[in-house]
Order: sequence, then C-alpha cells, then structure tokens
Amino acid sequence: MTSRTFKITCACLLAAAIGGGAYVVHTPGGTPAAVPSRAATAAVPVTAVKVRQHDVPIMLEGLGTVTPLNTATISTQVQGTLESVDFVEGQEVKRGDVLAKIDPRVYEAQVDQAEAALARDQASLKNAKTDLARTQPLANRGFATQQLLDTQGSQVTQGEGTVALDKAALEAAQTQLSFATITAPFDGVTGIRRIDPGNIVQPSDANGLVVLTQLHPIAVIFTLPSSAIPGVRQALASGAASVDAYDSQNTRKLDHGSLMLIDNQVDAATGTVRLKASFPNAGRALWPGSFVNVHLTIATRHNALTVPLTAVLQGPNGAFAYVVGANSVVSARNVKVGQSREGQVLIEQGLSPDETIVTAGQYRLNPGTTVEIVPDDKQDQVQNATTASAGMLP
Repeated sequence: MTSRTFKITCACLLAAAIGGGAYVVHTPGGTPAAVPSRAATAAVPVTAVKVRQHDVPIMLEGLGTVTPLNTATISTQVQGTLESVDFVEGQEVKRGDVLAKIDPRVYEAQVDQAEAALARDQASLKNAKTDLARTQPLANRGFATQQLLDTQGSQVTQGEGTVALDKAALEAAQTQLSFATITAPFDGVTGIRRIDPGNIVQPSDANGLVVLTQLHPIAVIFTLPSSAIPGVRQALASGAASVDAYDSQNTRKLDHGSLMLIDNQVDAATGTVRLKASFPNAGRALWPGSFVNVHLTIATRHNALTVPLTAVLQGPNGAFAYVVGANSVVSARNVKVGQSREGQVLIEQGLSPDETIVTAGQYRLNPGTTVEIVPDDKQDQVQNATTASAGMLP
C-alpha cells in the first residue's frame, strides 16, 4: 500500500508541474528548482508608432454630379431653309460666334417693306408739318379758321404716330432678319449636330440644331447629411470652405474649387441637403453628367492628434488602444475618435503626443502584457487576428 501511494503521489506532482507550465532541474548542489516556461515570459511581437501631433483638415465627403453652369439647346427662332452650319462638332466656341445661317431673303424683303413704309409716312408727316406752319400765321391774322388750324395739328400728330409705328415695325423686321444668323449665347463646346444643311427648320423643332455646354468654369452638385449644415454655414461665412473633386474611385484628384451655396431646403425623404460648388476645370477633367467624390474642407484642427486606423479597436466600453508604457508593458486606454481619412484617425480624447501605441498584433494582448516592438523589415513576425482565425497561428 505504501508503494502504491508513493506512485500516485509522484504522478500527481508530475501533472501539477506540467499544468503549471514549469519543469524541474537540478542545481549544482543537487537541489531541484522550478524554471518558468518560455510561453509565460516571452514578449509578444507587435508593431507600434508614436502618436502624431499636427494640423488636420476637417473634411466632409459626399457624392456629386458634374453639372454645367450654362447649357442650351440651340434652336432657330424663325422658319426657313438651313443654309449653312458654321461649327464643327465638339468645337469650342465663344459668345457671338456664328453657328448656323438660315435663308434670309424672306426677312430681308420684310425689312425693305418696313423701310419703304417708314419713308412714305415720314414724307406725309413732313407735308402735314408744312401745312400747319403755313396755316398758323394765317389763323393769327384771321385769314384761316380755328377749325382748319386744329385739323392741321391733328394731321401732324397722326403722322408722328404713324412714323413711330413704322419704326417699330422696321425694328421687328430687322430682329427677325438677325434671327436668320444663329450665334453662340455663351462660351462653350458644341455637341453632336442634330440637323443638316438644306432642311427646313422652325422654332417648334424640339431637338434644335445642337446643344451648347459651358465646360469651364463648371459646377458640381453634391449631397451631405443635414447635420453638417451648421458647420458648412460657418465655413462659408468665414471663407474657410474649399472643395476638391475626386474621381469615382476616390483616388485621383480632378480639380480644386470653392463652395457656392447650400440649398434652401433639406430633402425630407433622405435627410440630406444639396450643395453646389464651382471648379475652374481648366484641364477639362470634370465632364458634365459624370459622378465624382467631393471632399469639402470646413476647418483646420491645429495641433491635433492622429494615429493609424489599425491602432483603434472596439471593445465593450467603446473604442480603445493599447499604449506601450515603461518596460514595454502595454495598457488599454479608452479613446474618443473623430474623423478617419486615408488610414489615419483623429483622436479627440484619451491619448497624448508622442505616446507609443500598438498598431498590429493586438489580438494576443491584455493589459500588463510585455511586448516586443519589431522593426518595419520584420513585420511578418507579428501575428494578426486574420491569420489566427484561419487556424494558421495559435
């Protein structure tokens, strides 16, 4: 029984030693000593960076559509045969440049008629004024009646009205004639021609001759949440608002512009408000109808703190980060975060400048864990949660 009890006792001691993560060695004096396991003392490899303090632009992002400041369907205002088209499709034109001509002969004839009528009535008015001038002295000496004098005066007044009417008719005829030459109402670029010379055109044609679009400057209409209105209004008032347009992948900057206005009402269905920005578009990177990402800068936060986005984790009590302290021991620190852009997150509260925070390898950490910060060329030694969850790491 004594031998059996001894064997059981030895087995229990051996199991306890294995479970406790220790093993027994003999010292030179023959006394056994317990040595802690490597797993209990090894530092966890991590990557870490210093908290940066610098000026950070506060930005809002929205999706927008490029919209011309001016666009017009060029149509005729008179009916006639399209005599010539004087533009090339896709051509840049200036205000007043001739785009097309309509057969002007009918309208030239109307101008001639109006000029002839004006000349005739001016002659009649001249004769009436002469008769009035002859009758006035006679009436003063009693050789002409007052009725004759009044009649002559009425004829002069009537003649003056007829001449004024003829002048208006002449102006109308000249205006109609000017419509036979179609010019560009503003600087822009012509689109695809919609009708060929030789066709009869008239004002009721819905398609018109061509669409003229202004490309520079150009506008972008984009949306933001209605909660952003106070900050945007303040930026507009202070002149701090500036806008950058990026491509649909949000990677390439297309142009830099300025905010023009905030729409006067919020869309109740979406809770968003529309804004309009203007861009020089000198390089024509912005094309009407295309979608762009808009970055609106409304302020600059001076001496702000930023850390990589991977340094901030989410826990039961909100966002936190592991801070490396003395002797490479980490502690968990609750943080309040702001905007995140380009892999960096703004720290509103919880960290101090130049503190060292862990950016990778956090899944193996707990407060009080000792870490080893590995250099950039050995980042492959850092175990991350993605590979661990796939069964590749412990």
